[in-house]
Amino acid sequence: MKKKNIIEVTEKPIVPEQVIARVRGEECGAIVTFTGKVRGKSEGKKVAYLEHGVSGEKPEKMLGDIVREMREKWEIGEIAFSYRKGRIEAGGITIVIAIAATHRQEAFAACLYAVDRLKQKVVTKEGREGGEVRVGKKG
Repeated sequence: MKKKNIIEVTEKPIVPEQVIARVRGEECGAIVTFTGKVRGKSEGKKVAYLEHGVSGEKPEKMLGDIVREMREKWEIGEIAFSYRKGRIEAGGITIVIAIAATHRQEAFAACLYAVDRLKQKVVTKEGREGGEVRVGKKG
């Protein structure tokens, strides 16, 4: 099975279809994708923007660590992981993950793991009605 990691950190808008197209999974039976975006409302308040940051390490290293952890846990092929840092307006895409694996169970489990690990490591602030609020980073 072809194993390839594509890790991208950008401040520019992410086009999900372009990230997903990088994962062919020719020898795999499943390609699972996740697209995260800035919600328009949180806890009953309108959200104008979100700011992503990573404290203490470079985003590329953080994503690389998550990818290594995924490969230790599951037999997966190609991975494309695109993360947008900085200020992102409501409705904007924050992350796209595409994972190819031989079986769907591995692809789904690895994708869920990647999203959960990212949320543990990223410092996120939402600009809402009434001011900025820190969200996420649970551990």
